[in-house]
Amino acid sequence: MSTTSSTATQVLFDAPGPKGRRRILLLSVLSVVAILALLAGALWQFQSNGQLDQDKWIVYLRVDYLAFLGQGLWGTLKVTALAAVVAFPLGLLLALARLSRFRVLSMLAAVWIEFYRGIPMLLVVYAFLLALPAFGVTFPRFWMLVIPMILVSSATTAEVFRAGINAVDRGQHEAAAAIGLSRRDAMSSVILPQAVRLVLPSLILALVTLLKDSTLGYVVSYNELQFQGKTLVSITRYLVQTYLVVSVIYIVINFLLTRIALALDARLKARAAAG
Repeated sequence: MSTTSSTATQVLFDAPGPKGRRRILLLSVLSVVAILALLAGALWQFQSNGQLDQDKWIVYLRVDYLAFLGQGLWGTLKVTALAAVVAFPLGLLLALARLSRFRVLSMLAAVWIEFYRGIPMLLVVYAFLLALPAFGVTFPRFWMLVIPMILVSSATTAEVFRAGINAVDRGQHEAAAAIGLSRRDAMSSVILPQAVRLVLPSLILALVTLLKDSTLGYVVSYNELQFQGKTLVSITRYLVQTYLVVSVIYIVINFLLTRIALALDARLKARAAAG
């Protein structure tokens, strides 16, 4: 296993020599210096324009403002969780349908997946906001955001599941057939549990994507975190401060989800190596 991995790494990436390592180190140092210089310049610009004044930040410690942003955060978490609960199982069903031996079912699943993978979610949201009402089909604001999230995410996670199923060693299929399991039983009892373990970190990263997609709630005026931030700007007139606070909240949540994904990935690799 390690030999194969090492060979693949050598094929995909030539290990740099001493001169190459020095060049990489130099570029890394220059990049860090440039980023720090940009941050220092931004802070200096903020300071010179009075954007760092204490009175422009202390307002975000007010209980009513925190509660207002908390409502937006709850709205964001609610649509993200509901979309994930529906989209991930639907994605698994689409992956199984695309792998099906029934040609019509496989083609229908492929059309669904390729269509919703190829179209920006913003256009799907606009379809629910503008196009469908023209035909008399209307949804509450909550569902005008959640349904497009489900449609697009189901297509992307379907490909994640399909990749996981295809990544399971072929010998597992043969072993299941050898003990008399049907193709359906082998898939449900042997292949799928292993595939889900393989793609679990990717599913958490897909959850991060869903969280980011929830920011499109502003299009349909749904009270998610970014929309609440926009409203707060109109109240405080502090655009920079409000969106920095909102950005920090998103960064913290995404960081925690990413760390969970990395920890799961490391644990699965350790378990595979031990096995």
